[in-house]
Amino acid sequence: MKKLIVLLPLMFAVMIQGCGSSSGNTAGEGNHDSGRPGKGIITFREYEHDFGKVAQGEKIAYTFTFGNEGTEDIILKSVSTSCGCTVPKYDKKPVAPGEEGSLEVVFDTSGRQGQQTKTITVKSNASKPVVLLRITAEVEDNNLN
Repeated sequence: MKKLIVLLPLMFAVMIQGCGSSSGNTAGEGNHDSGRPGKGIITFREYEHDFGKVAQGEKIAYTFTFGNEGTEDIILKSVSTSCGCTVPKYDKKPVAPGEEGSLEVVFDTSGRQGQQTKTITVKSNASKPVVLLRITAEVEDNNLN
């Protein structure tokens, strides 16, 4: 009985190990990450944009452009920002392989002052499902002039 108690966990461990190794012997071994062939690959021309010095109260916009370097369509699932003062605008249509898409970001500088950094989180069905973009600006108070 003692041998059975000792051998049972050992047999269980061997079974689990065997299952794990056999699943790794399928076609495409080593490509179990999200970057395997057959996915859309999203690549932005720029991941950060600096507006430089801007006057407080301005609404400033920048359009990030991205390409699909993969083999399947890319669909932007959601775009969120780190602040309600920054609003994303984007097309929800699929971007085919070899094509480009765009994402406009409008930053309202009202009530802001000094160096500002805002993050834009882009979620898609691409091989890299989350991409972070950033905008920066130096907001100058109009009343100080």
